[in-house]
Amino acid sequence: MEFSYSQKSKDLMARVSAFMDEHIYPNEARFDEEVNTGDRWQPTEIIDILKEKARAAGLWNLFLPESADGAGLTNLEYAPLAEIMGRVKWASEVFNCSAPDTGNMEVLARYGNDAQKARWLKPLLAGEIRSAFAMTEPGVASSDATNIEARIVRDGDDYVLNGRKWWTSGANDPRCKVLIFMGKSDPDNADRHKQQTMLVVPMNTPGVKVLRHLPVFGYDDAPHGHAEVDFKDVRVSVADSLLLGEGRGFEIAQGRLGPGRIHHCMRLIGVAERALEKMCQRTLTRVTFGKPVAEQTVTLERIAEARIRIDQTRLLVLNAAWLMDTVGNKAARKEIAMIKVAAATMACDVVDWAIQAHGGCGVTEDSGLPHLYASSRTLRIADGPDEVHRNQIGKMELARHKAGHR
Repeated sequence: MEFSYSQKSKDLMARVSAFMDEHIYPNEARFDEEVNTGDRWQPTEIIDILKEKARAAGLWNLFLPESADGAGLTNLEYAPLAEIMGRVKWASEVFNCSAPDTGNMEVLARYGNDAQKARWLKPLLAGEIRSAFAMTEPGVASSDATNIEARIVRDGDDYVLNGRKWWTSGANDPRCKVLIFMGKSDPDNADRHKQQTMLVVPMNTPGVKVLRHLPVFGYDDAPHGHAEVDFKDVRVSVADSLLLGEGRGFEIAQGRLGPGRIHHCMRLIGVAERALEKMCQRTLTRVTFGKPVAEQTVTLERIAEARIRIDQTRLLVLNAAWLMDTVGNKAARKEIAMIKVAAATMACDVVDWAIQAHGGCGVTEDSGLPHLYASSRTLRIADGPDEVHRNQIGKMELARHKAGHR
């Protein structure tokens, strides 16, 4: 195992950190002010300005390993960069490295045909449009993707889509021009994992209707947000929409979610680092019972535990990234599941301790911590809940022992 950062990664870490210091942190208040002024669902001026700066600085599409338009980084090389970006909720977008666009770009790059790449991947890589991913449904337990009920029916040279999706992140954004839709095209197939198909669907297709935005613990996450979307007799051509092949939607989903999960985990480490930083700064300046809060035993214990948990999780993430790079996503599925559980749980705990250390201020947005907690807690459900990943980990561990391994 080799976890040392490459020189290329170290150089980019320095450049991304410098960009954050110069352009991101000083504009956190401006971003909030722009969102809270006028129509919350319109793009902010500051993001557009900073995107141009990031692209001019060569800090663009850093997540994409295999593309002339990407940085050509391995997962191990990208990990510390995603961590740095994760310290501010909206920073990843500035570098064109934000979900769900990253996952959709990877899907289009791997499975899209030439026409789909020209129409959708090219403007996504350029940051000219945004996208959404429509998989989760309100009527079924979508933690098991084979439960999906949305239908895809072949009608000559077209597909007809019907169903309702939710937590379709980004569908509220006026820049969202396309989404990837997962539905059942062959519900009677004996193989439950070959019943689903994925299609590329333009947002302006008749029958696609955004019903509402879905707040997360009261946060609307504008102008990006999360939406419930209805699909009623939506008609798209087979040639324009089909990804990889009929019945291969589950296969695409598994390929998409592996990198997506590890990117979330990388960013969560940045969230936890920011929360620990805030906790230390706050407790050094507040006095209770005659001494700084930082010197109270319970505070010292929580700061120490936070440091331990963050570093442990980082090592787990780097291990998973290294395995993905060396043996592939499928072989690293246990390690990906492990970090999916560990990172979100760790971030929730660290942010919670930081909230407690801030006292009354901790539950206000003055501290910036409630939104960090809300997003961290959500990631214990998104991309597969903890329970599903723990079950997978347990089964894989038992399989080792059944096979006689130690």
